[in-house]
Amino acid sequence: MLGLAITGAAIAVTTGYYQSSWPTPQWFGRTFVGLPRSVKQLALTYDDGPNDPYTLRLLEVLDKYQVRATFFMVGQYVRQRPDIVCEVASAGHVIGNHSFTHPLLTFQSEAEIRTQLLNCRAALNDAVGEHSNLFRPPFGGRRPAVLRVARELGLEPVMWRVTGFDWDAKSAAAIEKNVRWQMRGGDVILLHDGGHEAMGTDRSKTIVATENMLKRYQDEGYDFVTVPEMMQQAAEGLRMSTAGNLKTPA
Repeated sequence: MLGLAITGAAIAVTTGYYQSSWPTPQWFGRTFVGLPRSVKQLALTYDDGPNDPYTLRLLEVLDKYQVRATFFMVGQYVRQRPDIVCEVASAGHVIGNHSFTHPLLTFQSEAEIRTQLLNCRAALNDAVGEHSNLFRPPFGGRRPAVLRVARELGLEPVMWRVTGFDWDAKSAAAIEKNVRWQMRGGDVILLHDGGHEAMGTDRSKTIVATENMLKRYQDEGYDFVTVPEMMQQAAEGLRMSTAGNLKTPA
């Protein structure tokens, strides 16, 4: 009996960890991860910036291919380099909230979660004024309280369905391979233009991988869009589906 209880507890802990850290599960609350897999659209997202000089180099690549991306920024780095944040906004990219100091919010109190999100919002407001209401939890860590506080602040949680694992990739080719084996279409893709531990984290491999992926997937007929553009399409699809279900049969 004791063995069964221990096994059950272990399963519960494992399941809870999976739900709190893996990007796609929805048990702890709804988050946006993308469109249906049949849609030939992709949304590039970049976390942990602004980061000197790599965010600006990334902007050059995105501009070359006329692609707009979504950047989830860390408030303390926004305070350090508001000029880079302004460059991102001026180029037409979307900017979202990634907390102020990038803690694992799963283990923070509700008051601490609120402070992290409000301080990041204030930093972004001071840098660029109005920005998106998107929020991505650091490390993807979440529990019901994290998502509840975010929504109380008017923020929409965004996760991802594909990751390049670029924070410790050995090469740009490895990042591209990581994306390729997960991607099916309609995906939000997680990459990094910065590093949460320090300004100046080397993201040169991510920049090379980004350019190679833009070439490859545009040639294959994929369109690159921002997360808000994806979310709008998802909402329109839901409205059409609901309207269809409400029609009276002939």
